[in-house]
Amino acid sequence: PAMPYLLSFAAGAMIYVVVEELIPEMSEGEHSNIGTICFAAGFVLMMALDVGLG
Repeated sequence: PAMPYLLSFAAGAMIYVVVEELIPEMSEGEHSNIGTICFAAGFVLMMALDVGLG
């Protein structure tokens, strides 16, 4: 019965790592808009597939 809670904790830890480490690093540099646009497009695609197939 603990598996859903452990998986939720793991997902929260991964979201924390992405927000704190990868997004600020992605927005640095000369081509900073490309990473931001690709991140947003991937998120939109993921949500569309989740809603469409779920």
